[in-house]
Amino acid sequence: MNSLVKWALILFGLVSILLNIVLVGIYSDRVPRCSVQRVRVLKGKHDNHSLVFADLTQEEYLQVQQYMLMQRDQNISTKQTTQPSENFLFLIDLSLPKKSEALTYLDGKGQKPIREATVVVFYGSKGFIKEYVVGPLPNPTYHRDVTKERYNVDLPITKRLVTIGEYALIFKFFEAQVFSQLEKLLKESFGVGGGKHLNAFEQMPRGVRSGDRKTWVSFFRDMSGMYIHPVGFEVLLNHESANASQWKVEKLLYNGKYFNTVEELKMEYDNGNVEKIVYKEAPDYGSLKPRIKPLQIPPLQFYVEGKRYSINNNHVLYMDWSFAFGLSSLTGMRVFDVRFKGERIAYEISVQEAMSVYGSVTPGMILTKFLDSSIGIGRFAHELVRGVDCPYNADYVDTYRYIDVPVPVKFRNSICIFEHNTGQPLRRHFADFFHNNYGGMVNSALVFRTITAIGNYDYMWDFIFYQSGSVEAKVHATGYISSSYLVGGNLKYGHQVAENVLGNIHTHFINFKVDLDVAGVENVFQIKDMEFVNVSLPWMPDQHAMVPQLLEKQLQTEQEAALRYDTKTPRYLHIASKNTNRWGHQRSYKLQVLSFAGDHLPESQAEERSMSWARYKVAITKHKDSEQTSSSLYNQNDIWTPAVDFSKYIEDNESIENQDLVAWVTTGFLHIPHAEDIPNTVTVGNGGGVILRPHNYFDEDPSISSTDSVFFNPGAEDSCENNRMACLAHETCSPTLETFTYHGFDGVMKFEDWK
Repeated sequence: MNSLVKWALILFGLVSILLNIVLVGIYSDRVPRCSVQRVRVLKGKHDNHSLVFADLTQEEYLQVQQYMLMQRDQNISTKQTTQPSENFLFLIDLSLPKKSEALTYLDGKGQKPIREATVVVFYGSKGFIKEYVVGPLPNPTYHRDVTKERYNVDLPITKRLVTIGEYALIFKFFEAQVFSQLEKLLKESFGVGGGKHLNAFEQMPRGVRSGDRKTWVSFFRDMSGMYIHPVGFEVLLNHESANASQWKVEKLLYNGKYFNTVEELKMEYDNGNVEKIVYKEAPDYGSLKPRIKPLQIPPLQFYVEGKRYSINNNHVLYMDWSFAFGLSSLTGMRVFDVRFKGERIAYEISVQEAMSVYGSVTPGMILTKFLDSSIGIGRFAHELVRGVDCPYNADYVDTYRYIDVPVPVKFRNSICIFEHNTGQPLRRHFADFFHNNYGGMVNSALVFRTITAIGNYDYMWDFIFYQSGSVEAKVHATGYISSSYLVGGNLKYGHQVAENVLGNIHTHFINFKVDLDVAGVENVFQIKDMEFVNVSLPWMPDQHAMVPQLLEKQLQTEQEAALRYDTKTPRYLHIASKNTNRWGHQRSYKLQVLSFAGDHLPESQAEERSMSWARYKVAITKHKDSEQTSSSLYNQNDIWTPAVDFSKYIEDNESIENQDLVAWVTTGFLHIPHAEDIPNTVTVGNGGGVILRPHNYFDEDPSISSTDSVFFNPGAEDSCENNRMACLAHETCSPTLETFTYHGFDGVMKFEDWK
């Protein structure tokens, strides 16, 4: 090697080393060193009391399944392909304990309630459905028929939902009885053949009267987001019989024209008597694959000093909060024994139902009314995507479910829990006048979340726990809209969103159960509002002014407290205790409903009884263990004679004064699909919820005692004494951050000469 080149390389190496030493010296105080984290002492302690609300374990599911199979006289099958004419063990889920027994145990005054499971069996061979309670768990030894006890009626087999076994028969039927006879039409109109096929999407309810099981099935291209690729072909299938050999096609729709039989459609098509749909390739506008290659990582949140919450089994501790949680296969997310500063705020907050009513001129949508708990809201809570569905460093929880499966199924990471900086202050004040200072507190809250993908729609469910003592239950909708093929007259029912595609108008109604226990279980329901009154000015009696005045009233009965959507609702709704705070006001929690719901289905319609909870923005009832849910597994498939009619909870008009009260809260939004719903509906603006806010429950805002509070005076801007933000850049677990600075006091109003 040339000596000159050799010395040049040596010199370059020395310069590089010196430069690295200088850079390390400059930035050493900014290097993240996250191996050491501050140990934060939790305010509460975990115990096993929460397990009374815990979902069944894999072992418990299997024990219950084996116990039921041992009942030889029942002749029950667990095969997923069990036919409708056979007996099928459809569902196993936790049977919740009676509230009085649970409270006695939770408060250390009684024994642990017996742990039991609910089992649903479809007796296809006998023509009815049965619900059993099986216990005790573990190692069950008994089962009890509770069908009549829960529903006051027998459940005919026609109330069952369509199982995987029945779907398999439906698909087989279409291949044999429809597609095989329409090969020419399917190829010329929809490109079927050579590996290409159509996908089916059924609409509900299945008919027009009780006992019907006649389903309009719409067909879509086999493409990404099939729900927005309708082809203009629909079939009405009569599958009332438990014997699939007796099923038949009753109607067909092709390009807006109806036909009575497959043969009639084939003949009319071959003879050229119908306006033919001519197949052409469609752009893949339903794909969610990025149109531009991702180049950046979005902002991420991290825990500077470690996580401030703890999860043990199904129990969560966070700051002043504690709660137990579960995930029902049917109704979805729920929390129990919700406490703030050790005092129970709510016994239960849970999702109850998600309902949509559609409009269209085509049969697949014209009668559609989806009741998702009849399909299973929690059933479709799949794994959450780290960094997208939830923050990257959230905690993720696995769940097990047994619904329409041969064995319990594990769903990994189907719940996430994380603390979230909302990016705004929970409270703050900048003192511009006289006493100059700044006081504030970042709004950090704990989020408990799951996302359920029910067919075309994805619902994001959040329970949020704020340091002010408030809890929020909310939902956001995303996923694909349901659509129909564009035919004459259809634009009255939505907007065109793609070629020959109509996005159909529909409502979203969501029902939450809020069982508040405000300073105990003896509560009342109060409403508050305002009115302007004309008052004489005390110092000028001949002068008057319109002044807002407080209105207060305590409602006495369930019917009085059933607040309908189509009437003016008082702005303040309170569950209150007879106990008072320091200032003599009744301690209460306010129900603040956030909703943009459309109109509810008129009560003159027979189907309305299955969704009668949606008549009310809020309905208050006396707690009963027999009134556990506002809907049921069976309401969808016999929507005309529902197993649970919520309006009956109110008909007896019981007193709600000094009683254990439950609030049933309905929220939602009207969705008129538009071009921006392609390919997906976004969560922004598409949702609703309810906030439970303390109202005279405390003597002051409890967040004032939070260690997240910040305060400083002029001259103390860089002090860490009451402002951890000032020293954040020097924390051991901080990434490279700019030094905290603040110059707000330079612009305060001054009442003296400026110098």
